[in-house]
Amino acid sequence: MIGTGVFTSLGYQLLDIQSGFSIIMLWFIGGVISLFGALSYSELASALPRSGGEYYLLSRILHPSIGLSAGIISATVGFSAPAVLAAIALANYLKPIFVNVNVSILAATVIILLNILHSFSLGVGKSFQVWSTLLKLFTMILFIFAGIFFSDKQNISFSPKLEDLKIVLSPEFAVNLVWVSYAYAGWNSSVYVVGEIVKPNKNIFKSILIGTLLVAAFYVMLNYVFLVVSPIESLKGEIEIGYISSVNLFGEKSAKLISILIGLLLLSTVSSYVYVGPRIIQAIGQDYDKLSFLSKINQNGVPFNAFIIQLVISLGFILSSTFEEVVLYTGIILIITTSITVCSLIYLRLKEPDLNRPYKVWGYPFIPFIFIILNSWILVYTVYLKPTESIIGICLMIFSLGLFFVLKREKKYEA
Repeated sequence: MIGTGVFTSLGYQLLDIQSGFSIIMLWFIGGVISLFGALSYSELASALPRSGGEYYLLSRILHPSIGLSAGIISATVGFSAPAVLAAIALANYLKPIFVNVNVSILAATVIILLNILHSFSLGVGKSFQVWSTLLKLFTMILFIFAGIFFSDKQNISFSPKLEDLKIVLSPEFAVNLVWVSYAYAGWNSSVYVVGEIVKPNKNIFKSILIGTLLVAAFYVMLNYVFLVVSPIESLKGEIEIGYISSVNLFGEKSAKLISILIGLLLLSTVSSYVYVGPRIIQAIGQDYDKLSFLSKINQNGVPFNAFIIQLVISLGFILSSTFEEVVLYTGIILIITTSITVCSLIYLRLKEPDLNRPYKVWGYPFIPFIFIILNSWILVYTVYLKPTESIIGICLMIFSLGLFFVLKREKKYEA
């Protein structure tokens, strides 16, 4: 979960919001939304433990056409696009050190190499993910502690004021939650690889709950640090938030080392998206005869053809879109998809009340309903203020729905 969003989003948020309290509330509310979604997903994944994420869940619960649409979105916007964004951010963080680096070429190279790594060896890919994630957490803890004890803090208030209420209820606040939702993307990753998780009925819930709570705490603290060590004007509209803050926190020479380290952390983020994405593509291939080649695995048990498809999609994103455009329509589509999935939880409770549910979401039905209401609030204002990106997202969903009737699915799902 921790990666591109927290190191790149703040600069764009500060274009609309300059209140310290409101910025922290952005990340806090985003954490609440993610946690409520994670709790809801935990029930679905424990009751229906099969890899494939929203693709399998929505096909099984609602209709195969909705599931296929969600699967295509997950494979493209859900994982390939964030992997590209993380790779682009990585290249931007390395630019202060390697001035002549071409961002697009470096991003493409990173995507290609990580697809090769994960597509040939399941064991090597998992080991890389574990160790790079531990490095990420260790570095972020050091960064947070250095910022908390930084002596020359900016004169910015985090106490709530009357105007903060107006900001929190404004359309701009809702749209900026799209950036935050994108930064939290990954809270549901366990459901995509549930078939590879040991004791899924128990470990899915633990991994999702603990991961989401930890990331929410990290995000709030990191953004506090960014705001207290750097002038707001220096952060506005910038991608390399971590590097700019490091210059003020450690000095320019040390900041270059920190920038390299953040680049390595983003490498871990790219790796996680590259690892999970092909599992959705593989699941689609298992259920549609015309796409069965996508489900083929190599001698190491890895869905190699699915990795090829993901690589092609990722390179297409690098060549066709800007960073900001991809973030916005990625966030919009993921909000729609996760909201529909949480709605399916309520429907499944009514449709199959006797289904074995090893875990039941806390505070049902309030937790799922609050998740749906908050996401609906974000979407209404986003469609109003960002119609172009919203139309792109909606068109992709319509295309995905139409593809189902072209493929004429021939296999049936099993519970």
